[in-house]
Amino acid sequence: MNYLPLFIDTSGKKCLIIGGGKVASRKLIPILKSKMNVKMISPEIIDDIEHIIKDNKNFIHEKRKFEENDIKDQFLIVAATNDKNTNALIAKIAKGKNILINMAEDSINGNVLIPSVVDRDPIKIAISSGAASPILTRLVKTKLETVIPFSFSKLAEVMMEYRSKVKDHFSSIKERRNFWEAFLDGPLSEMVLSGHIDKAKKALDKSIKEEKIPDKNGEVYLVGAGPGDPELLSFKALRLMQKADVVIYDRLVSEPIMNLIRQDAEKIYVGKQRADHAMPQENINELLARLALEGKKVLRLKGGDPFIFGRGGEEIESLINDDIPFQIVPGITAASGCASYAGIPLTHRDHSQACIFVTGHLRDGTVNLNWKMLAHEKQTLVFYMGMHGSKVICEELIKHGLKEKTPAALIVKGTTADQEVIIGDLLSMPKIIKENKIIPPTLLIIGDVVKLHNKLKWFDPFSFKDKNNIHF
Repeated sequence: MNYLPLFIDTSGKKCLIIGGGKVASRKLIPILKSKMNVKMISPEIIDDIEHIIKDNKNFIHEKRKFEENDIKDQFLIVAATNDKNTNALIAKIAKGKNILINMAEDSINGNVLIPSVVDRDPIKIAISSGAASPILTRLVKTKLETVIPFSFSKLAEVMMEYRSKVKDHFSSIKERRNFWEAFLDGPLSEMVLSGHIDKAKKALDKSIKEEKIPDKNGEVYLVGAGPGDPELLSFKALRLMQKADVVIYDRLVSEPIMNLIRQDAEKIYVGKQRADHAMPQENINELLARLALEGKKVLRLKGGDPFIFGRGGEEIESLINDDIPFQIVPGITAASGCASYAGIPLTHRDHSQACIFVTGHLRDGTVNLNWKMLAHEKQTLVFYMGMHGSKVICEELIKHGLKEKTPAALIVKGTTADQEVIIGDLLSMPKIIKENKIIPPTLLIIGDVVKLHNKLKWFDPFSFKDKNNIHF
């Protein structure tokens, strides 16, 4: 290895950048973040640089060509002209004066690499391929960006603030290590990551005052798993899926998503479907509370979004009553995900100026809805759990004013490798459903936007099959 990774305090140090094009602009961003005093020499600079340097007092531009005596006492020089001979001359002079030189387009002939950085200030992760492949470096950075929360910066700030306090109250290195491990592994760190910093600090103050390790209390993560495609999960959802001790999941969570859960986590199925509840809602509420009170990190994983026909509100109410810490992570709701994968926009200037999400299955088992409000043109109706009540839904909408030929689409297992899109209208859809063996989950979309399906459809389930093999 020819390079020693170092983090150096460069604030106030001099940097000379020679060149004012795209390459120079890429180097300029991390250099300015390091609070160096930057001089750029170039006859012209591109608009991107003009935007970067706006109101920056640590930057000056001299609009001229490079001269040999420009290299004097700088800490770092970046050669980023479009002339190889000029860049080589800059490198030769800089090395002769023992100045660090970065060759933007010829890293091997320089003596410094400016790494790609995952920035969670004060945490910084520098990535370099040793000049072998910038594309590989970018790929590694992208992967790290997806798994390291932006709020880690707040976590680091809190730990820096409390470092001396912990050291004063816990004399041994082992005690201090145990203290911080308990903090990072328990609900206090999640309080910081979710923005409840003052609450976390109060708990830390109490632990330090009592000179005890923070309690590893349980907590609940209410996470929306989206409609099925694992790539639609949020970064936060994936992080908590990997952190949970116990997973309480329902039937709408797809197998590829279940494969992303931590392999040693306990998994408890509580799925519901029409006339078949694996576990009543009240029992689920009690189960979440009991497991959290036992000190476990509990993931409540729901298909779609937990606050859109997901009973998430009911479950959170019970946690509040027991004073159990929790987080809510929204997911892409079925209406948005399935419609997008079917090429059916929920709104469109020419076809629909409103969109209404409707449950097709009320608590008492009926489909008694406000039909007068629903039966309007130029709006899109999306019925969750509407397949079994489709006959009543279509008849009532026709009865209250919608045309029999109003387009309708039934999306089966949307966003997954088994997705089907069945097109009909209000008159034909109940018959289509009756004559075909359709297995839920399904979503019923009604409105003129359905006409756009054939033109806008893009998703090919057959090319999607191998995604079922995703493991984490």
